[in-house]
Amino acid sequence: MKARDESKYGDGFDDGLEPTRPLDVAKTDSVDALLRAMADTAFGGRRLGEAANLLEAMVRDESCFRVVTISGAMTIAKQGLVLAEMIDRGWVQAIVATGALMTHGLVEGTGLQHFKHRPEMSDEELFPKGYNRVYDTIELEKNLDNIEGLLKETLQGADENEALCSRTILERMGKHLAADPDSRGVLQSAARRNVPIYVPAFTDSELGLDLAIFQKSVAREHGRQFRFDPFLDLDHFTEQILAHETLGIFTIGGGVPRNWAQQVGPYLEIQRVRLGVDHPVRRYRYALRICPEPEHWGGLSGCPYSEGVSWGKFIPESEGGRFAEVYADATIAWPLVVRAVIERLGV
Repeated sequence: MKARDESKYGDGFDDGLEPTRPLDVAKTDSVDALLRAMADTAFGGRRLGEAANLLEAMVRDESCFRVVTISGAMTIAKQGLVLAEMIDRGWVQAIVATGALMTHGLVEGTGLQHFKHRPEMSDEELFPKGYNRVYDTIELEKNLDNIEGLLKETLQGADENEALCSRTILERMGKHLAADPDSRGVLQSAARRNVPIYVPAFTDSELGLDLAIFQKSVAREHGRQFRFDPFLDLDHFTEQILAHETLGIFTIGGGVPRNWAQQVGPYLEIQRVRLGVDHPVRRYRYALRICPEPEHWGGLSGCPYSEGVSWGKFIPESEGGRFAEVYADATIAWPLVVRAVIERLGV
């Protein structure tokens, strides 16, 4: 085995390596200062600090069209106002979410309550009481009944010839709630800032089931139904992307929302190749995600952004793309990243 030539040992700086630094919590007097210091450490701490740096860069880039994709039970986990704050500050231009997330967000947005689960209560005991458990939190069946009532109320005046999609339904509900100036929530903030919300798998949620029941009741009473067309969402989102050259994506979790938002680049490319449509190339320049799923499980939720480069979804880092990936519970990491950037912007 060949021995090292000690006369040629590098000092790190010779090869452009950046030094890591110990985290001195005594010298961090704000969340911003803490995450700046963490960016110079290692492992997950470094990733969290780098995520704040990337979100700041994304928000400061006024030319950037910023898309938030979010999955998991983030609203029932009490993170709804984190997203609402991002919308209110103009950091978000489009949201792609799960229907369940929007359903639980509506519960909070209408002033209803979730409850902390008591572990000594079994799931068998919860069911007859109308207590739906989501990990350590309870969603009341009564809450979901109230959301059904809100959906019916907002659709009563809809034109029977109008085709509905998730975006238009949620827009109607958001405007209804936003009429109360003191009401705060994701849908209210989106309605006030004219931020579209898309739910690609709309029927995979209580809200989607409510719409199905509403459709059946309308058909029974009037002999017809509203038309629901998910491709209206796809084309509307694509038009938004086409209108902007610089794109950023902030992902919580993964699943359908993540892929649906990311596939816009390949969708445009397929149209160019198969239909001869002269669409410009669109790929995300900024990309930040917080998700605990590891890459080796093989699912989309865990795949790194470098994999997405091979699909034409992201600009490679060698061409100016910027990525940050935090492998952590979003209920821990997301509020810290957002708070740090709020402090940096000073508004």
